[in-house]
Amino acid sequence: MTGKLEIDDIKVGAVMEATFLANPVSDSGFRFRATHLDGKRAPKVVLCDDARVRLGVPCMVRILSLTKPDRDDRGAIEVEFVRSQEFKLEGVYLDPIVAKKLQVALESGLNILLDGPQGCGKTVLARTIAKQLGFEFVFFNCGAVVEATDFLATIHVRASESGSPVTDFVKTEILLALEQAGDNPQRRYLVFLDEFNRCQESARNALMPALDSTRRVFHPIKNAFLPIADNVQFIAAVNRGSEFSGTFGIDAAQLDRFAPLQMDYPPAEEETKLLASRHPELGKGLIEEIVAIANAVRRAPELRASLSVRATEEVCVYLKHPLFEGDQQRMLGEVLKSSFCGRFSGRFDDLGSDAGAAWTVVQKALREKT
Repeated sequence: MTGKLEIDDIKVGAVMEATFLANPVSDSGFRFRATHLDGKRAPKVVLCDDARVRLGVPCMVRILSLTKPDRDDRGAIEVEFVRSQEFKLEGVYLDPIVAKKLQVALESGLNILLDGPQGCGKTVLARTIAKQLGFEFVFFNCGAVVEATDFLATIHVRASESGSPVTDFVKTEILLALEQAGDNPQRRYLVFLDEFNRCQESARNALMPALDSTRRVFHPIKNAFLPIADNVQFIAAVNRGSEFSGTFGIDAAQLDRFAPLQMDYPPAEEETKLLASRHPELGKGLIEEIVAIANAVRRAPELRASLSVRATEEVCVYLKHPLFEGDQQRMLGEVLKSSFCGRFSGRFDDLGSDAGAAWTVVQKALREKT
């Protein structure tokens, strides 16, 4: 919803939606201010001093008073907090109960650990949260971390004018965000630690004081501790399970610094909705068939790994391309050989391999659909 509200649109007692930031006017008597109501520009600044308000989190408020309604340059709209607005997820599926837990964790400022199989939407969810709540999204791949300092700075060696080597510290996206957050309290930052358990546990220990009540981290360039402002939220994502190689365990002390939330692949009808919204060029029946075959592979007891939503999405990308237009049904099996079976070890024509076992499941599902 866009546009601007008029004075006559504001009624005392009405309940409307607002998203607050810190009030930069320190002596106003109100800690929070907003500029929009129900998604439209308010005719005057919206003020609130309720401690239940969470910066950047949409909430419902009740209009208490409107001062100086005849002045365009003065006055304010005073409101009281009613309740937090329901968190809306777009373009990603999350179990309704898990979604409620997520909203509580976000409103409470808890560190969040998203635990789920590959391609279930963890990164998409984090980006969606940042977009909806007005965070600056800071993506960081923990799989590239070798030493503890790599979270905050990397070392680059270059040649000086004399030709001798010079060592430079280059700040990471995390360190830049933490510094900016301290200088810009009116902005909010979501630091997303992707593949959190793909770096050594000893390296992750560097973030321990950042994730607990200490809220500080050692600055390797300044050789001093950097306090972490309240406008920084941490979300980490992990794949845990025997089927994932290259991962490291997360000990109890590290886990205890997070609110863990379990994610999984969406139910068939929800996955169909997601794919249909992203690929309207394909018929619903074809998408339902793709998802049904994917679920048959996911349920196969002989397969140690599974298929992500990325796999079903990839099939849709192939089939909607002009090269496959008009021949989608006949080419479906050929596409599944690469997009589904290709995600398992071995080859589709080797029945002794995981890829061959997946192809057997796919063929059976295709026969049942004809």
